[in-house]
Amino acid sequence: MTDRYLLFYKPYDVLSQFTGEKTPDDRFTLKDFISVPNVYPVGRLDRDSEGLMLLTSNGRVQHWLTDPKFAHPRTYWVQVERIPTEADLEPLRQGVTIQNYRTRPAQVKLLTEPDLPPREPPIRFRKSVPTAWLELTLTEGRNRQVRRMTASIGFPTLRLVRVAIGHLRLEELKPGQWRDLTSTELAPLLQKSFPKSQPQPRSNSFRKRN
Repeated sequence: MTDRYLLFYKPYDVLSQFTGEKTPDDRFTLKDFISVPNVYPVGRLDRDSEGLMLLTSNGRVQHWLTDPKFAHPRTYWVQVERIPTEADLEPLRQGVTIQNYRTRPAQVKLLTEPDLPPREPPIRFRKSVPTAWLELTLTEGRNRQVRRMTASIGFPTLRLVRVAIGHLRLEELKPGQWRDLTSTELAPLLQKSFPKSQPQPRSNSFRKRN
């Protein structure tokens, strides 16, 4: 059987899991958007986060991308309360302590407001408090880490969108849409996940949008 590799734009308020039935509070899950059998998410996004997810039926690729020792970059666009200065952001570049854990150094910069679909429901603005957007790249993925990092420097996260996993990008997808990886996107994953001495699995060359 040929393995599948999917990119999915997870909307807000969707759980990053497949379940047989709706959760007790009727929250949506991945099965409400993706009908492909035997694929599983590579890592997770919190219910209140949005953006790029990779799903695959290939356990080796899944392990390679989620094992912290491989330090795969993940990039987020983060809307925060108030407008940080470069000095405010410097602790994130050095690593901050959250929950008795010191984070790895992150790449972070201020962004102009990105062109993103509106969130439903929209975030709650406070007219007296300005907001700013950051681009934050991590090489680790602990639970609610981005939110805890921005809070630790005094800039709470209002909206969080993952836009990249390594070389894979969110571009062209809209919330709730998915597609297969192209052969160009897939090749680096297979080359790094499988030693040259081992045969690589066949990949899909087609793309599909739901």
